[in-house]
Amino acid sequence: MAHFTQKVRISYWILIGVFILPFSRLAAQDMVNISGNVSDADTKEPLIGVNILVKGKVIGTITDVNGNFSLRVNQNPPLTLVFSMVGFATKEVDVTESNLTDLLVNLEEQTMLGQEFVVSASRVEESILQSPVSIEKMDILAIRETASDTYYKAIANLKGVDVTSSSINFQILNARGFNSTGNTRFVQLIDGMDTQAPALNFPIGNLNGPSELDVESAEFIPGASSALYGPNAFNGILLINSKNPFEYQGLSAFYKQGFNHFNGRPGEPQSPQPMYEGSIRYAKAFNNRFAFKISASFMQAEDWHGTDQTDKNFRAQGDLPFNPGADRVHVFGDEAANNIGLLRNVAAIQQAANAMGLGGYINSIPDQVVSRTGYDERYLVDYGAKNYKINGALHYRVTDRAELSYTLNYGSGTSVYTGAQRYSLNNFEISQHKLELKGDNFFLRGYTTRENAGDSYIADLTGININNAWKDNSTWFGQYTLSYMAALANQQVVPGTLGTTEQQVAAHNFARGQADQGRYLPGSTEFENAAREIRGDFIPAGSLFSDQSRMYMFEGQYNFKNEIDFMDLQAGWAYRVYDLNSNGTIFADVEGNDISITEIGGFVQGSKRVIQDKLKLTGSIRYDKNENFEGQFSPRISGVFTQGNNNIRLSYQTGFRMPTTQAQHIDLNVVSARLISGLPYYREKYNIFENAYSIGSVMRYTAAVGAGASPIAPEATGLLEAVTDLPALRPEKVRSVEIGYKGLLADNRVLIDAAYYYNIYNDFITQTAVRKAPGPVFPGAPVDSDQGAINAINAPTLLTPVTIPGQENTFQTYTNIVDSEVRAHGAAIGITYNLPKNYTISGNYNFNRMITQFEEGFLSEFNTPEHKTNIMFGNRKVARNLGFNVSYRYQSAFRWESSFGQGDVPEVHNMDAQLSYKVSQMKSIVKLGGSNLFNNRYVFNFGGPTIGAIYYVSITFDELLNR
Repeated sequence: MAHFTQKVRISYWILIGVFILPFSRLAAQDMVNISGNVSDADTKEPLIGVNILVKGKVIGTITDVNGNFSLRVNQNPPLTLVFSMVGFATKEVDVTESNLTDLLVNLEEQTMLGQEFVVSASRVEESILQSPVSIEKMDILAIRETASDTYYKAIANLKGVDVTSSSINFQILNARGFNSTGNTRFVQLIDGMDTQAPALNFPIGNLNGPSELDVESAEFIPGASSALYGPNAFNGILLINSKNPFEYQGLSAFYKQGFNHFNGRPGEPQSPQPMYEGSIRYAKAFNNRFAFKISASFMQAEDWHGTDQTDKNFRAQGDLPFNPGADRVHVFGDEAANNIGLLRNVAAIQQAANAMGLGGYINSIPDQVVSRTGYDERYLVDYGAKNYKINGALHYRVTDRAELSYTLNYGSGTSVYTGAQRYSLNNFEISQHKLELKGDNFFLRGYTTRENAGDSYIADLTGININNAWKDNSTWFGQYTLSYMAALANQQVVPGTLGTTEQQVAAHNFARGQADQGRYLPGSTEFENAAREIRGDFIPAGSLFSDQSRMYMFEGQYNFKNEIDFMDLQAGWAYRVYDLNSNGTIFADVEGNDISITEIGGFVQGSKRVIQDKLKLTGSIRYDKNENFEGQFSPRISGVFTQGNNNIRLSYQTGFRMPTTQAQHIDLNVVSARLISGLPYYREKYNIFENAYSIGSVMRYTAAVGAGASPIAPEATGLLEAVTDLPALRPEKVRSVEIGYKGLLADNRVLIDAAYYYNIYNDFITQTAVRKAPGPVFPGAPVDSDQGAINAINAPTLLTPVTIPGQENTFQTYTNIVDSEVRAHGAAIGITYNLPKNYTISGNYNFNRMITQFEEGFLSEFNTPEHKTNIMFGNRKVARNLGFNVSYRYQSAFRWESSFGQGDVPEVHNMDAQLSYKVSQMKSIVKLGGSNLFNNRYVFNFGGPTIGAIYYVSITFDELLNR
């Protein structure tokens, strides 16, 4: 990779030079000098920080604290100046003189809805009303006035957005179904940079993104967007744009003091815990040629706790009133389980039983799954959530037509993530470096994403290894089994029989108590020392990750608007490389086995207005190729018909997602199973189809045995379904048809946006698990035959994963559903009403449903509530300096499926509110607010933490504060 990196670096600078050189040799032109003042048309007060741009160029300036500006342009007149500022209507002024002084410009407050412009829907600037697809936007004012405790969480109030939460500082967004805590079907860009972590392939929320002080806008597009944005822009895309230092200069600062954990439940803090968040930003421009910005932010809080005691292994209970083999959601260490019936044939157990006078009770050992005693999550996970970020940029206008910039986004801290297991992300780091050359009609950028796992570890594996450090599994299960037999003898159970249910319950309780004598208890020196040692050692000996994976991206785009005038035409390309480096703790990249993945892609898009410019037709096509899979074409075609302020749109879109880096190369033991890639090499490496059975049929078999059936009886073994092959892994594809309407009604005071979509998925990527027996299992073989003897040994081993290293029997692999299509559909409607006296009320309703029912053994992972509603009501000027905002969110209960576990997520009722007061003399806003105002506890996903209320007060200082 070092050779690759050097080649990329050289090639990139050559490309930069190719773009810069023509601009640097432009012939000298006359200078136009313009100066003047910009004020509020209503109050006549000067406006600070108004952005003034020369139309068609990158050159421009902003107004100072008195509303004055001065600009020199290397162009012969005439030219057009564009004056813009959030909250005011954009104004264009034609300049026909070479020297113009005392230009007075008045900007009017923008009250009409639907006047925003967006760039993400078509990768060119266009009116949001005439976007060919559904799109939502939050501007600076919406971000500043959100009722949520952070602007990133407020994105959940937009139409069509789903959200999950693994931690107080780690949220994942999605749209239109198939949600997950690590959403690989959704793309998030910050200033054009893909924020996915290279080893995970999903966006990392806002862990290294800009703070509230540095965000200019957020644009959200639900649905397939691969035709323009490539792989994984499958369910939607979010573009967050930070503030350009040329356009937003000066000093701003922010501090928030909050509290959470009110009315703590068992396992949670019993008193409110403080939260801290702060940030500072400074930007400065010199001679309208060079500008820089630097911002830093931090947050610290006691994280939400995982307290779910739901048993994921309830099928192993049998007729008992409790499950000795329980695997609870937020208890770790109890994943290590075994069927104690297997020990009937172990010579050491037989000898020990005979020595204790218990030999007659060998056949009284039940076919019952028993798990080791686990530790609650709070003893194994670092709940001290922290996030430290540094964001900066250097901008240089090479000419009036080209701007060169370097951007840094760096984030580090501590968080919790729910994946196949619960991960404690301690002292992680993720950084992005971007170099970009940009003009009015092109861009060329290269960037890298670099992650460092720091001290991150698997919480589940930590609990298991603490137990093993005290007492290995063989010893513990042996002691449990012998104690179980002793308890039966003490109760005078007839040897060779199971005894009554009450006697079995007493025996299980006694056996666990005996086997757990001397166990390391949380808080003890032994426990802390063992935990520290395990968290400090790499997988598989310990639970520590070692990940320094990298991603390199190079892309460009050109708009032919200066060469072609009869239509709009754009073209772009991309080249991406993943360099995986986990030292064998996630991938099979052990020493001498370097793993990298290369992808290339490119697109062309054209659009034209017809029928007296009322109908805009747009078509695009993209081609992408991953080195491990066949190339993918992604076409999109759309039409928008405009009549006045009414716009009807119809589109056919396609999308695809490449199997993730983990789907291509993971090789990780997560205790309950070994996760392996779907590529043929890994399946052959572990020979996973030899004597293998579907996990669904094994669960039925386990339930039958737990209910009392013999593990070698035909009625039990006949339930098993052999798995001899699975489809080879390939990219997943979606075809989507969307029809929508967006328009203004009631004298332009009501904005309506409605859409319906229908999705068809092919080659749906899913995961499935198989469990292997050490030898053949033939249902119905007679017990007294030779084959029956083999069955008596091999059939019961299917009852539980074998957790002894080197003897794994459960494998979870990636595959595709290739013999059927998966279908889903949904609809959304949003209404915004501008009421008199600056009051605004808005709301949206979202419907999503999966039509196809998955076969047993495959995870659908639709993970989306069928119904969601958001209602917002506010007024940022209810009095001269006083404003408020209230938002309410509802979502219906739904089923959650993932490799971590399956369970029901209850419905959510949540209300946020804030009251803000502007202190004009200090150019500051004080905000008092609450998130989840009534402390209605809820979870967003099965296995996620329980979320409560946050109450806070904040103060924001901004030199550019006008409204």
